[in-house]
Amino acid sequence: MESSVNRHPSIVDDLDGDTLHEECGVFGILGHPEAATLTALGLHALQHRGQEAAGIVSFDGRQFHSERQLGLVGDHFTDPGTLKRIPGNMAMGHVRYSTTGETILRNVQPLFAELEVGGIAIAHNGNLTNGLTLRRRLIAQGAICQSTSDTEVVLHLIARSQRTSSSDRFIDALGAIEGAYAMIAMTRTKLIGARDPNGIRPLVLGELDGKPIFASETCALDIIGAKFVRDVENGEVVVCEIQADGSITIESFKPFPKRRERVCLFEYVYFARPDSVVAGRSVYSARKRMGINLAKEAPVEADVVVPVPDGGTPAAIGYAQASGIPFELGIIRNHYVGRTFIEPTQQIRAFGVKLKHSANRAEIEGKRVVLVDDSIVRGTTSVKIVQMIREAGASEVHIRVASPMIFHSDYYGIDTPDPEKLLANQYGSLEDMCRFIGADSLQFLSIDGLYEAVGGEKRNPLAPQFTDHYFTGDYPTQLTDLNGRSKNEPKQISLLKEAG
Repeated sequence: MESSVNRHPSIVDDLDGDTLHEECGVFGILGHPEAATLTALGLHALQHRGQEAAGIVSFDGRQFHSERQLGLVGDHFTDPGTLKRIPGNMAMGHVRYSTTGETILRNVQPLFAELEVGGIAIAHNGNLTNGLTLRRRLIAQGAICQSTSDTEVVLHLIARSQRTSSSDRFIDALGAIEGAYAMIAMTRTKLIGARDPNGIRPLVLGELDGKPIFASETCALDIIGAKFVRDVENGEVVVCEIQADGSITIESFKPFPKRRERVCLFEYVYFARPDSVVAGRSVYSARKRMGINLAKEAPVEADVVVPVPDGGTPAAIGYAQASGIPFELGIIRNHYVGRTFIEPTQQIRAFGVKLKHSANRAEIEGKRVVLVDDSIVRGTTSVKIVQMIREAGASEVHIRVASPMIFHSDYYGIDTPDPEKLLANQYGSLEDMCRFIGADSLQFLSIDGLYEAVGGEKRNPLAPQFTDHYFTGDYPTQLTDLNGRSKNEPKQISLLKEAG
């Protein structure tokens, strides 16, 4: 039975609306007797990539089992009774963040279907930029869709392929889609991982007791004591299969024209966990170098460097070290505020950002404060934080942002506002932006400073090393759905942005 939660917007939702949200994380393991338990642990490590729903599908040698729930991994998959309902030595899972006010169980991944070649489960991180176009075409041809997820489009494409094996059908389906994806699929004998030809979203191959694992980030391997083997390459499909004798084979396919890898820069700026390694680069080290470069580009006379928790902490450490200004935890974050904490009446709304952040007056009062944040989207939360710091007695408040200004929307799995709602587009200059926020000064890291922090080199405008369209407008793929939508059609619906 389908269930849904119609959430009233909360004051915490209002605050979350000024942040970027990754839409999901994936994990899968083949051939291990504790497959479901390990998958639950892996998803727990990936919880930062999606907090609204989680699902696990397993196979026990005879049939598939599925558990999909609204809420956090720990709310459901720590119960031994739940884990007993997903037995087997192969399992895959997904954590999801939806971009709409309603989360519906039928959209929770992994999605499962019985096809001519047998059962298959599928889940992905990212967003297909031609998902709606393909969906309309499939429905016109008689397809019946049970969800609003672009992942379901891939299932239909697999079902309609004329190839004989499940892995060949999977590759066929990938050839029809555009956009960003780190995708895993599971059949009766196979666990398959794939990344889009640009490698926008991360996916790693790991190993535990000789059993292969796919995960969105290396931190999901660390939590279960698994070994990192390598990144799944951009445009690569890796097929792990259990043979009749119980052995496991791993094959690599590269069915698409070769392209340069262009990992999403926001994996380093914001999304990936600091202890993860993405495309061979330590996320924590990259964020710390962002702060170092920011101190060089935007120095200011001040008494204390304060991070906006938690995303701004590594960059603030780097800024403090490079500038010689002391680092202090001048803002304390409350980690126990739920997304539906309270109704946002006008009286309650006045509490504003204090529900999530509190000023540490002892480290702020009478001081010139440098606030370091990882990014600014709409700027509304920055307004409240600056006000809070001033109320705590700061004599000056200077904001330094460890990434460039965001001018463009994302269509690859990041929930971003329409361009006109982005702070950088609402105001014509840094001075106007600073005045809106209420700070004494405001500076952003340059695009070259960000590139040097992550990759060691300045941006090559003719061949960018990373996906950076939100800063530059340089989209790495076609935007078929966006360019083909009707004039009055809402952007987020046309792009199926609640999926992925």
